[in-house]
Amino acid sequence: MQDKVMSMELPLSQMSEVRAQMNVLEMTQIAPNPLTANQVNSVSFTEVISQTLNNVDQQGKEASALMTAVDTGKSDDLVGAMVASQKASLSFAALVQVRNKLLTAYDDVMKMPV
Repeated sequence: MQDKVMSMELPLSQMSEVRAQMNVLEMTQIAPNPLTANQVNSVSFTEVISQTLNNVDQQGKEASALMTAVDTGKSDDLVGAMVASQKASLSFAALVQVRNKLLTAYDDVMKMPV
């Protein structure tokens, strides 16, 4: 039970850190240069999803390369390889959860009466 609590605290703390960083970025972007409705930069959903997929894929490849280096004896950084593997695993699990939420939202929209 203690392991489950510890494993949940890590992602929650990471999410809190990301949220804090996003708030800082929003404040630095908005405060010096207030944007009007016509000047708002648009973000493409496709670009965001593509970048996220590429990042998750890259983390998986890096973790695989580190594990291969440890397995072949080229590196003795087992801890670093395991940490990279866990990061890649967590990123992939988060990506799957986002996909599931998107599919649920899509199904909900499709079931709406017109």
